[in-house]
Amino acid sequence: MAEWNLVEAVNHALAHELAADPAIVLLGEDIGVNGGVFRATIGLQQQFGAERVIDTPLAEAAIAGVAVGMAAMGLKPVAEIQFTGFIYPAMDQIVNHASRMRHRTRGRMSCPLVLRSPCGGGIHAPEHHSESPEAMFAHVPGLRVVMPSSPRRAYGLLLAAMRDPDPVIFLEPTRLYRLYREEVEDVGAALPLDTCFTLRDGADLTLVSWGAMVTETLMAADVLAQQGVMAEVIDVATLKPLDMGTILASVARTGRCIVVHEAARSAGLGAEIAAHIAEEGIYSLRAPVLRVTGYDVVMPLGRLEKQYLPDSQRILAAAKRTLEDT
Repeated sequence: MAEWNLVEAVNHALAHELAADPAIVLLGEDIGVNGGVFRATIGLQQQFGAERVIDTPLAEAAIAGVAVGMAAMGLKPVAEIQFTGFIYPAMDQIVNHASRMRHRTRGRMSCPLVLRSPCGGGIHAPEHHSESPEAMFAHVPGLRVVMPSSPRRAYGLLLAAMRDPDPVIFLEPTRLYRLYREEVEDVGAALPLDTCFTLRDGADLTLVSWGAMVTETLMAADVLAQQGVMAEVIDVATLKPLDMGTILASVARTGRCIVVHEAARSAGLGAEIAAHIAEEGIYSLRAPVLRVTGYDVVMPLGRLEKQYLPDSQRILAAAKRTLEDT
């Protein structure tokens, strides 16, 4: 058992799978000699060689295209896009090729690649380094979208992603990389994909979140508990496919739901979750589903980040509103 922060958990998951599976290959900008811009791959090229931990040019479309080709030919590439703001040139390869390989070939071929990328704000970076595009990827059939919220879940979910036979978009919340440490058992045990994690039980209110926002959501749940309100906290973790069974079961117990996400409000995953609840669980609701989200603007520069990012106070205000509804 070791205590790791999230970026160390990612590093150890990559190292474990490189050692266990000779088909695993890492590629990305500065991931080899420099160990990545956040040092997520530090030491891996020295340990496993430049043939398996490959420094690439500054060319996101090429990184994704090469990864698709590797996957089609039997390798299991794990490609890093340095920031999600740089991922858009790679969308052609991701959407038109990676996501469709299994269907295009009627199951004769699969595309077992993982595309890793730091995401989200909170580190005072320019706006192209602070994107939260998870809903865009979740809209694409054939892609699995995963976003961990802790070191332990980052380790287990990344292992599961690397063992999945189809493409996985693995978004790593930059703000959590070094926020705190957690005990993680480095035994190569994967966590289940396509499953929500219930982090806290409660009977009065369901709080649903993922990624970095889970931290603020748990903080709000602590304050609510001091006020006598027991909130159930659910970490979605796998955003596509969505485990609505866990969320609906929680809403059936509590009758109220707030969805918290950092991404812009319009067409975010919060709207998808609310729609599912309206379609399948409306008779459980004692109040409307509420969303606490980022705004429909470009992520501001560092000085204004706190005004953009949802915080525990905004979650508490939403909780007060929904608890006042009869």
